[in-house]
Amino acid sequence: MSELHQQDLGVEAPYWPVGPFKVRLPFIHYRFEISDYMQGLLMCAVDLAAIPLMTEFLGMPFEVALAVVMLNGLLYLTHHLLGDPVVPGWITPAIPLLMAYCSQFPEGPERVHALIAFQLMLGAFSIGLGMTGMARKVVSLVPSALKAGIIMGAGLSAVVTVFKEGGRFDSFPWTISIAIGIAFYLVFSIHFQELKKRNRFWWNFAKLGIFPIILLAVIVAPIFGEAPWPSIEWGISQPDFVTLWNEYTVFGLGMPPLMMFVTAIPTVFAAYLVVFGDVLGARAILGEADHVRRDEKVDFNPNRSHLIFGGRNAFMSIFGPDVAMCGPQWSAMQVVITERFKGGAKAMKSIYGGVGSFRWGTNTGLLLLPVVTLVQPILGVALALTLLIQGYVSVRLGIMEARSQRDLGIAGVIGAVLAIKGAGWAFAIGVGLCALIYGARMFRGENDQTFTKDLPPAE
Repeated sequence: MSELHQQDLGVEAPYWPVGPFKVRLPFIHYRFEISDYMQGLLMCAVDLAAIPLMTEFLGMPFEVALAVVMLNGLLYLTHHLLGDPVVPGWITPAIPLLMAYCSQFPEGPERVHALIAFQLMLGAFSIGLGMTGMARKVVSLVPSALKAGIIMGAGLSAVVTVFKEGGRFDSFPWTISIAIGIAFYLVFSIHFQELKKRNRFWWNFAKLGIFPIILLAVIVAPIFGEAPWPSIEWGISQPDFVTLWNEYTVFGLGMPPLMMFVTAIPTVFAAYLVVFGDVLGARAILGEADHVRRDEKVDFNPNRSHLIFGGRNAFMSIFGPDVAMCGPQWSAMQVVITERFKGGAKAMKSIYGGVGSFRWGTNTGLLLLPVVTLVQPILGVALALTLLIQGYVSVRLGIMEARSQRDLGIAGVIGAVLAIKGAGWAFAIGVGLCALIYGARMFRGENDQTFTKDLPPAE
């Protein structure tokens, strides 16, 4: 039976089995998607947006923070290469939680030690769940109301981050408004979906994803006086790995004291709740695509995902502690690429080609000094763009996880608490509400057919 015919029957893309992993290499196991690669070239701006976090919070020089970003960028490739069909990213909603915890320690070696201890424990905890098979069970056992609230809360947190006082919107009001308006139109609007079907030009334009929007932001921000015009420099980026390892890792500072690992435990659990929401979100996004693309079976395994992003966090804690952390998916770009995947095999032959080509693109962009200097003035806009797309998608997916009106009420409270008070409070209140409202049925919940009441009766 030919490979093409097998694909028509809905089999998986080819791979080499290696234990729990499914190795897929470009040009051998998946088609390289130039559109997603081009998106990645400029969307490396979001990866670079982690640099201000590290320079301000840890006192890192720019070149040292760039080394952390590039090291993390290489690890992004491990997901699709090992069989995880996602665009990996940060644990964005947990960044404020981590910064608040580490701020208890003075800037310098002590604060870096606190970050190392936290990230190493988060990595070890995630790997443990993946190795024991508990990750998949955790996902299936959590009540639907709690799932809905956590995913929704992650979305609300992302939006709040942009619009809060002193947030990115205050710095780039016109640029963000124009960029996000066009992005929502291109990715989500009914009108543009119909336009793509009628006109070949718009079909090809849609393949570029949000690549044109980043280019537009580079022009719009200086016009409105919200950023300087880029000063293009030529050559290859020069990250400072030597200073990173000598002054910001265990190689130069030694291992953190044992007490730091103990004090990090509550923050590790709170951050994992956010990670858990991202895992649920990835499953939901890919699940929606399954109903459209019947030609390719996409295998998203929470256990395998935990092993990979847990390994990334453990590795980075030793070689390049990262305030943004290593998360299971970049929600905004996962949606953008999955929407293209839904367009059929002509738009994207395999989901692995899309997510893989995108991450090859971001790594190329980080290496090229002209690309880095082109997008450097609008790093805040790129970050806001991805946060708002994440917010839109997470709220929608969170609501769809609910199965009844009671679930929706509980989820709304959980989401608001997560956005205001953090994941720990949200989880505790969510469990309490589920127990109070459902009693012994808290894990089963109910299905009152809220989401089917408007369907026409079956003939």
